[in-house]
Amino acid sequence: MSILFTVGIIVVIFLLAAIRVVREYERGVIFRLGRLVGAKGPGLFFVIPFVDQLVKVGLRVMTMDVPKQELITRDNVPVTVDAVVYFRVMNPEEAVTKVENYILATSLISQTTLRSVVGQSELDELLIHRDKINEALQKIIDEKTDPWGIKVSAVEIKEVTLPEELKRAMARQAETERERRAKIINAEGEFQAAEKLSQAAKIIAENPIALQLRYLQTLSDISAENATTVVFPLPMEILQAFMPRNQKEEG
Repeated sequence: MSILFTVGIIVVIFLLAAIRVVREYERGVIFRLGRLVGAKGPGLFFVIPFVDQLVKVGLRVMTMDVPKQELITRDNVPVTVDAVVYFRVMNPEEAVTKVENYILATSLISQTTLRSVVGQSELDELLIHRDKINEALQKIIDEKTDPWGIKVSAVEIKEVTLPEELKRAMARQAETERERRAKIINAEGEFQAAEKLSQAAKIIAENPIALQLRYLQTLSDISAENATTVVFPLPMEILQAFMPRNQKEEG
């Protein structure tokens, strides 16, 4: 009985050591006596205890922060840039056999690529056309990590930190630009107003009675306000209507 009990315990231990379970988002890369067998999963499968070695690799999208990099742009402006990289393992076997630590390797390549791409860009491109720089980073990092079975889906620059002196200079530049636009708009308004006044003067010159109608309209507008005294020029043509006939002939 003792022998059967011992054998039963050994069989149970062997089975427990042979059973492996891999989740839906994982794969198990198996090495048998140091040789690559392949990737298995998801679900339940068996390995040979003390012979097979199992390495689990996750297939979900991973997010990795790229540490802040202090560098100088192409137009000699010092900036501090950090980014985030989104990637996932497409080939678990290559991710285990082609590189020692695919997460660390992807992080280091992302740092060097970020320094290289931003260093070749000007400050205006970094601030305005950030989407193009993100695409360039994603393409370069993806090409370098593709032999490891890694797919880089996106790279996003999170923050661009500028020196305080440069921030103040940019604020002064923006303020000056706003003042310039305000002066231009004001000058354009005066030009349009002068043009309209010139057209109105031509119309009045062709029709003198229009000036008298304008006087009457001005008087009507002033009378709408609470004013006790109104003084405005009176055309001589209106006074002639009330003068005696002999004075009209003399005039």
